Amino acid sequence: MLTKRIIPCLDIKEDRVVKGVKFLGLRDAGDPVEVARIYGRQQADELVFLDITASFENRKTLINLVEEIAKNIFMPFTVGGGIRDLGDIRDLLNAGADKVSINTTAVKFPDLIKDASGKFGSQCIVVAIDAKLVDSSEFIVHSEKLRTTNYELRTKKWQVYINGGRTPTDLDALEWAKKVADLGAGEILLTSMDYDGTKDGYDLPLTKAIVEAVNIPVIASGGAGKLGHFYDVLTKAGADACLAASIFHYQEYTVREVKEYLAEKGVAIRL
Repeated sequence: MLTKRIIPCLDIKEDRVVKGVKFLGLRDAGDPVEVARIYGRQQADELVFLDITASFENRKTLINLVEEIAKNIFMPFTVGGGIRDLGDIRDLLNAGADKVSINTTAVKFPDLIKDASGKFGSQCIVVAIDAKLVDSSEFIVHSEKLRTTNYELRTKKWQVYINGGRTPTDLDALEWAKKVADLGAGEILLTSMDYDGTKDGYDLPLTKAIVEAVNIPVIASGGAGKLGHFYDVLTKAGADACLAASIFHYQEYTVREVKEYLAEKGVAIRL
């Protein structure tokens, strides 16, 4: 049985770790290298670094910072933000990244996914999908049912956003997820913009829909606030991994505490 993974995320802006709510109201969360070291000591399964303004500012990822973090950690390291072509991917892998995460450029030039997976291997290519519910009033909103086992919906329409959540596209998240899997992506990093930073729990309907639509691993992101939220998205929505930020950055829980809780609940996890 494959073990589930717990993955802290460093959202980077101007060389600092930041965190907001629904992609807005960013506040400082520390020095990236020191924060990365902390997660190494807590035995995180992986670390994700997202330069959240690189695409919007039309620049490359902060590669010097990537190199410095890579020197200080001993876990799989995924880097995203500002990736435009195969050369950028090569540079990040050479700088110490184990995987790269592509969002905006993947939407604009989908063949990059195919080309990158062919050149570097699908295991290196993560496609990030930032999705927002088009019209929540269209759902049968019984929150307790939605968060347990009843996913009865009138519609399953989530819209894909790019440029760090600033720009809506005409893509449906489910259809886009299927396409990126077909093009050779090795993994999907799925962020619910509706739940991001809220600490109300992961978006179970969205995550479950994407998990059931593809045959590659799905990392759930957005909304972790309690230990039970990790359990719910891994067991009820079928996510392969959980990504979280503020719950770890502001020391509400450590990665180790989350993993011990999940192990006690019978979830296959690496301790």
